[in-house]
Amino acid sequence: MGGPKDEEPPILLYSNPPDQSTNIKPSEIDLEFNEFVKIENPNQSVIITPRLEKDKIEYLAIKNRINININQDLEDNTTYLFNFQKSVQDITESNPANRLKLVFSTGESIDSLSVSGQVAFTDPYAELEFDDVLVGLYAADDTTDLFTAPPYYIAQPDSTGRFEITNIKAGEFRAYAWHDENNSLKAEYRNEAYGFAPDIISVDTNKEGLFINIAKGDLSDLKINRGTITGRNFDIVLSKPIAEFSVSHPDKNKQLFYRIQDKTIRLYHTEMRNDSTEIGLLLKDSVGFLVDTTFYATFEESDRSKEKLEITTNTGLKFVNTIQAKLHFNKPIVDINYDSLYLKYDSARLIPILPEMVRLPDSTHLRTDIFIDIPLPDTVSNNAFTLYASDSTFRDAEDMWNEDPVEAKYTRLKTDNLADGINGKINTPERPIILQLLNSKGEIIQEKYLLDTNYFEFNNIEATNYSIQAIIDKNENGRWDPGNYYQNIQPEPIYAFFDEETKKYEFILRGGWTLDGLIIERRNSSGFIEDQNKPDLIDNIRLPIEIMEIDPEDLHN
Repeated sequence: MGGPKDEEPPILLYSNPPDQSTNIKPSEIDLEFNEFVKIENPNQSVIITPRLEKDKIEYLAIKNRINININQDLEDNTTYLFNFQKSVQDITESNPANRLKLVFSTGESIDSLSVSGQVAFTDPYAELEFDDVLVGLYAADDTTDLFTAPPYYIAQPDSTGRFEITNIKAGEFRAYAWHDENNSLKAEYRNEAYGFAPDIISVDTNKEGLFINIAKGDLSDLKINRGTITGRNFDIVLSKPIAEFSVSHPDKNKQLFYRIQDKTIRLYHTEMRNDSTEIGLLLKDSVGFLVDTTFYATFEESDRSKEKLEITTNTGLKFVNTIQAKLHFNKPIVDINYDSLYLKYDSARLIPILPEMVRLPDSTHLRTDIFIDIPLPDTVSNNAFTLYASDSTFRDAEDMWNEDPVEAKYTRLKTDNLADGINGKINTPERPIILQLLNSKGEIIQEKYLLDTNYFEFNNIEATNYSIQAIIDKNENGRWDPGNYYQNIQPEPIYAFFDEETKKYEFILRGGWTLDGLIIERRNSSGFIEDQNKPDLIDNIRLPIEIMEIDPEDLHN
């Protein structure tokens, strides 16, 4: 009471067995410290290599001592490492013991080989920390992996992602890293980020420079869980979200329409009732799993109330010369009444919306989104515009019209709030490149697809904060792919501009300025850094997936 705060960590005075002991097989371990201690969450915090059955180990803290009862047999001629990390703390202020480790061998020598390197989240904008990230080695001939069992050797990166796995016996290993959010010492492939080195590692000397990127990629099976009649429509419920799909039927986009929400595809037929029809369905998920099937969908008369047609817009968008309006519908649209669709400015002036201004998203037949491109005549000097659609402007596949008017507001950027532009290059020979200009919310403002060049420029854009990222579209499908662990395919890479002065990925663009010569550097791929020039090693990335429909033959190819 009243004394200075205890800021000193506990110091190890004695251990049994002593550190670096050989030719021993202890059944228990005793540690003695210079002050009273406690041990916090040892089953999660204490890293033991090679792996032991942690549920069998018992930890007991009494005054200034910690007793560990191993309760299992140790392997012959094996070096064991107990890394206590921050689990051992004093009882006054919870100061953790510094770098507390105990190494001993059941054989005549201490294994001394090591593997070191760096872990990174593949999304350069990720704010995740490395507190729950683990790096592990599995024997190359072991049938287990990061999804099925804890690793044979394990380590935890520091706050910057650097790691070192020590006291390894010579051999061949597979290396993984994962975000062990649930502290299971295994990766959950549905919801935890993970990564892997592409090649088997032969540990016969100390290995340095191993780089592992981690990202989420759902490896669960893609399948149709069920098909069910829902009112007048037919729902196909999937096991997981999909990245691509194709519907085959003679009535497609004539009387047969569809929408997709999360894991459900809903089919609408405007004429067929109390009958079933055969429909072809081709599905592909983000990791490349494929389902090609046919099934019978039934459309029945129903007294069930129809879902109300709802519309959302990109209201608030700013523009320079052409308004690019986007309308999203909760059901597929089959008809537009152009007499009640127009652009308003001033108090009574109108610009009619014509059919040639309206388009569906590229490479898709989903009628739940439409884009309206409205070029403004030079004679119109106004800055504020409202896209207006009265009630009964849009008709959906259930013959329902919108009940409420729709308004979306758009603002022309003033000349003094425009920057001349941005230009630069992506420091890689890889092609093609999906280049994206993002605002401070991470929304895509402009996108370019570079086929024959690594040079880029964006002109006449709003003066504000931006970031730029480049996706190497290896399979040329127009989106990012997370790879596939089972096929040893790494995620497609992302490169982002990093401001060395501010140490941020974001930069400021001022009115009337041009940012010249921005360089977007390549990030390290998974694998050893000295091998990064190999053309088959690719960096990693994680981005949202855009649903698109493609030709069935393209999926097979």
